[in-house]
Amino acid sequence: MTFTLYSLLQASLLCLNATALLHEERYLKNIGWGTDQGIGGFGEKPGIKSQLMNLIRSVRTVVRMPLIIVKSIAIVLLLLFG
Repeated sequence: MTFTLYSLLQASLLCLNATALLHEERYLKNIGWGTDQGIGGFGEKPGIKSQLMNLIRSVRTVVRMPLIIVKSIAIVLLLLFG
């Protein structure tokens, strides 16, 4: 099995899909990454944990519809070319 650009794109697509599917109440709250844990005071810089939570929320919000289209294209390509 060779390492190609398509396999790299497919791995990144799977990681993006895993990030988009994370459920905040079910998985992230158990490890202390829920919505109520990242609240800081006024004027404080956000920590790494709150920045990662904002990234995960943004990925879920913005990438949901394009991810469905890209996954469908990837499935068709895999069916056609093996």
